[in-house]
Parts: sequence; structure tokens; C-alpha cells
Amino acid sequence: MTDARKDWWRSATIYQVYIRSFADGNGDGEGDITGLRGKLPYLRDLGIDAIWINPWYPSPLNDGGYDVADYRDIDPRFGDLTQATQLISEAHDLGLKVILDIVPNHSSWDHEWFKAALESAPGSPERARYIFRDGAGPNGDQPPNNWRSVFGGPAWERVTEPDGSPGQWYFHIFDVSQPDLDWNNPEVREEFLGVLRFWFDLGVDGFRIDVAHGMVKDMTKPDLPYDESGLLNSPSIADHPFFDRDGVHDIYRGWREIANAYDPPRLFVAEAWVEPPERLARYVRDDELHSAFNFDYLKSAWNADALRQTIEQSMEVLHAVGAPATWVLENHDVERVVTRYGREVTAAPRGHNRLVLGESDRALGRRRARAAALLMLTLPGGAYIYQGQELGLPEVLDLPEDALQDPVWERSGRTERGRDGCRVPLPWTTSGPSAGFGDNGSWLPQPAGWEELSVEAQQGDPESVLELYRSALRIRREEPAFESEALTWNQDIGADVLAFEREPGFMCVVNIGSESVKLPVHTEILLASSPLSEDGLLPADTAVWLRP
Repeated sequence: MTDARKDWWRSATIYQVYIRSFADGNGDGEGDITGLRGKLPYLRDLGIDAIWINPWYPSPLNDGGYDVADYRDIDPRFGDLTQATQLISEAHDLGLKVILDIVPNHSSWDHEWFKAALESAPGSPERARYIFRDGAGPNGDQPPNNWRSVFGGPAWERVTEPDGSPGQWYFHIFDVSQPDLDWNNPEVREEFLGVLRFWFDLGVDGFRIDVAHGMVKDMTKPDLPYDESGLLNSPSIADHPFFDRDGVHDIYRGWREIANAYDPPRLFVAEAWVEPPERLARYVRDDELHSAFNFDYLKSAWNADALRQTIEQSMEVLHAVGAPATWVLENHDVERVVTRYGREVTAAPRGHNRLVLGESDRALGRRRARAAALLMLTLPGGAYIYQGQELGLPEVLDLPEDALQDPVWERSGRTERGRDGCRVPLPWTTSGPSAGFGDNGSWLPQPAGWEELSVEAQQGDPESVLELYRSALRIRREEPAFESEALTWNQDIGADVLAFEREPGFMCVVNIGSESVKLPVHTEILLASSPLSEDGLLPADTAVWLRP
């Protein structure tokens, strides 16, 4: 049965399932609930504590499911509510928690509310659920202001009124098919409280909140600097009109009351692109959300000083409000770490910016990614693993242009390829259609040689990335040191080395420099990301777990 501890999430390892690309159970080329149910034993054996499932709601999939048409149902592509309930029960029986995505900032334009808004007159209650405004200029022909979409282009779209005349404009931070909801409207707030209760009553253990720093807007603000108005995180814009406004915290205090009414209490995880870390800490105060993705860590370069600073600052500001830190290297929106760490520039771009930063050395990237995995899984707090990360999958950089489906591709004028390269369906076997993903191909084409990175190819190979993760997660569960939320740095080994101890009796040493280093005094080597040199030195781009 699942862990009954109310604070299980403080040190949990959570596995992200991008369901469309995980496993195809019905042979239509897209992942689904049937496929996921069949792989639950694999996830249990990997050693994780919970799965987080990206949106599986009815959707036209204009933005990979983050354009939700119905928050209380399952898209037929993926299954139905009966199958979802069975999945939740089976996961619990295997000791796995289930976390869903919730997308409160916007709906799909296929949502019944937005359809009703288009059929209604300006000023109607139906339009008041969204952000409609009259246009600028003599005939309202211009957008209300110059605010930009995160995906490129204006953040405003003009509608045709029911009588056929040019009409008002609606606001969309993301794709034109994702109109923003107006969270000043009490009806919107009450609707989402009902959505939370619906899924919690079905047994869901928590929610990851998409764009948690959005929702509340100040539509009276003036034009913004063109190049920065649409950024997910915008450190140079104070008092941003639609990101990280104080009003979001009132919403989350109400959500926390709902979560606390269940036994055990349900969990909330924030996706909040917020800077500096002190701003992020406000989301995880004890009466709001439980934890938040650590994007500063995800974006950090493979550099000892940068990583140490991020770790120290994250732990300091989050522990000040009683929240655990979280650590993440990959997700469905960023370039896979094997590819990124194989580049000269290893820091991740901001937000959805996917500009290619140069050639990538895959062997170097995989070596660094292995070391980074041991570092991440040693740090106090929670950790997130994106599907395929445990296989060492690289970013697929050469998808055919006619296969690209991310809206970033079209809205950028086909200058940014978007995020499809990290969403290519997983390889499970060394042979067969789509490397075992399903019986009839995959919705994004898999590259040549994908089967060589499959679960079947890596299973039982002590040198594989998969077995490294399995070993690390087993030790993470067994070692008492991982129950604490503190670490002690050892800065005597070298400037390019991260070394720290966790009590009782555990040490992590990561060599991020270019030269081998001598290990500190120890009694046992528990695990190493790559072999040590013959003389026992720790090579470059290698991590080791030690018993002091």
C-alpha cells in the first residue's frame, strides 16, 4: 500500500509521465492509460515513490494537452474515467502515489465555457469568465496593448461577434487556442475548487500546477518592452502585469484548505518560473503549496560554483519557510540533459526558448548526466525524473519539419523547433515496431538506433544508465542519511569539486573539473557514476557515493 506518512512528499522521488509518449496500449501510435498500467511494475522496480501524469483530459492537443477542453474527464485517445480509476488503484497497490497536472491559467478554445463566450455578447456573464477587451484605435482594429505570447506573436486575438461583425479581443499568454481565464471572477475560482474535489475523491494524491505564477493579472498596466513581455520569467520587469502577482497567494490558501480536508492531506507542486528564489519561497509557505520545481537548479550550468550557489541558496530560502527543496534536471519543456551537458554552453535557456546552442558531444553529455544524476539524488529534499532520463535519452534534434507539432514552431515563424525533441516516444525493446512503444509506430518518429537505448537493452547491464538509476534509488530508500534535510560541505578537495556529507555516514563527491582528484578518506564506495581510475582517483565528470 502507499506510504501513509502525511509528509511523504518532502523526500519523494517523483517520475514524470508524458502519457502520449510513454507506452501505447491500443496500437494507435499514442501512449495511453492501458500502456501506463502495463508499465507500473517497471516504475515500482525503478524505485520511485510517485508518478506525475501530464494532462490526460479531453483536448485538441494544440499544446500537448495543456489546452484542456474538460477538466473532469479523460481524452478518448488515452482512455476513460474507469481506466483512470483502475490505474490509480493499481498504482496505490504497488506503493506509488499518483499526481495529476492541473491547468488553471487557461482552457482550450474547445471548452464549453469559451464556446459560450463566443456565442454571447460583450459584457455577458459568459465572457466574464475570460479576459475580453475592446481593441485600440478608432475601430478597435488594434490589440488592446503590445503584450506578447510566450509562444511568440501577440497575446491578443480578435473574435467575430455573433452578428458577423469584427469584435472584441481575448487574451492568451500561450497559444491562440488557449484563452486565459479571468481569476477575478468568483465563478472561475469556485469551478476549480470543484475540479480539485472531483479528482481527490477519485483517489488522486496531488496536483502539479501548470504556470502557478500566472492566473492573476492587472489588465490596467501599460505596454511592456517588446522583447520581454512574453517571457515566462522576467527578472528585469518589476510588478509584471500577468506573472507572479500577489493575488495568486489568496487562491492557493483556498486550495490548501481543500487539500487539508482529506486524510491523508493531498499535495500541490508549483510550476512557477519566478526569480529571485525568495519570490519562489512565498508559494510554499505552510498555508499555501507544499513544494515547487527548482528551475534555478534545472537551468544551472555544469559548473561547481554555479551548482553550489544554487544548492545553498535554494535550501536556505526554502527551509526558512519550512519547505523542502526540490531538484530536477529535465522535463517535457526543456532540452534533455545528455544533449545539453554535451555542449560548450551547459546552462539551460530560459522558459520555452529552445535556440540551438552549438554541437553536442553525446559521450561527454552522457558521462556528465550520469554524474549529475547521483548529485541530484543525493541532495536533501524531493527529486524529479522525466521519463527516459533514466535511460540516458538524448534530445532528438533532427525531427522532420513536417513532424513537428509544438505550437512554438508555427508561432515563431518556423524559427524555433519547440519542445518535440524531448517528447519522442520511449524505446522499450530492442526490436519490433517503434522499439516496443506500441504495435503501429509512434506519433513522433523515433531516430535510428533508438532501440539501443531501450529498457530491454539496458536491463541487467551494470554499466547502463538504467541500472545506475536503479542502484541509486535503492540506496536512496535504504540509507538513513536521506531522511535528514541538511548537508555539510567539504571544500578542501578542490575548487571544481562538490563534496558534502549527510548524517549518519554518507558522503557524495562530484568532480566537475577536467583533472582527476584524490578521494577523501572513506571506508566504502557505495556507487560511482563511472569507473574510478586504476589508482583510485576520481576522474573528471564523475560522481561517487562513499561511506566516510
